Amino acid sequence: MQLDYVILGALSFGRCSGYDLRRMMEGGGRYLGYGVQLPQIYRRLGVLVERGLVHFEVDQRAGGPDAKVYSMTEAGRQALLEWARSPFEPTPRPMDSDFKLRFFFAGQLGRDIAIDIVRTELEYRLEHDRGSAEPPIPRTYDPQIPELDPDWARHIHTMAHEQGYASTAAYIAWLQLTLVRLESGRTC
Repeated sequence: MQLDYVILGALSFGRCSGYDLRRMMEGGGRYLGYGVQLPQIYRRLGVLVERGLVHFEVDQRAGGPDAKVYSMTEAGRQALLEWARSPFEPTPRPMDSDFKLRFFFAGQLGRDIAIDIVRTELEYRLEHDRGSAEPPIPRTYDPQIPELDPDWARHIHTMAHEQGYASTAAYIAWLQLTLVRLESGRTC
């Protein structure tokens, strides 16, 4: 489950509570495209504790409820490293959260891992997005409702496709730039 690796990846930065994990996901982590609610985080933390991948200590707080502060165990560290080093399989959908999560949490563990993830994603996009400049618009329309104007529908379909094509083209350009930066050793 991806949330397990989000949690383990976040814990690789340091100890934190479930609430801290949620704040991270709502803050800078929101760009990863993986939103979850606090109860989901606490359920997964419970499972990770049962599996021996994380443990917690109770942090007694004056003037407020005590908090469980979670840390990664050695088994959790091994699980995160195993996932980070496993082959990345791109999904058909460009800009998928699976890539973002893998790049962010696995890529942080080393340049070679980050390069492999980006290269795999880029090669997949270049292979599968060729010819997508042509909109998949029906040649003929047989409207089933009188409110549908075929000429207007054709315009809307073209504009929607152009937005998707432009987003994918920008994504591929970002992948290419990122790969060059990673391979050259430049980080900024």
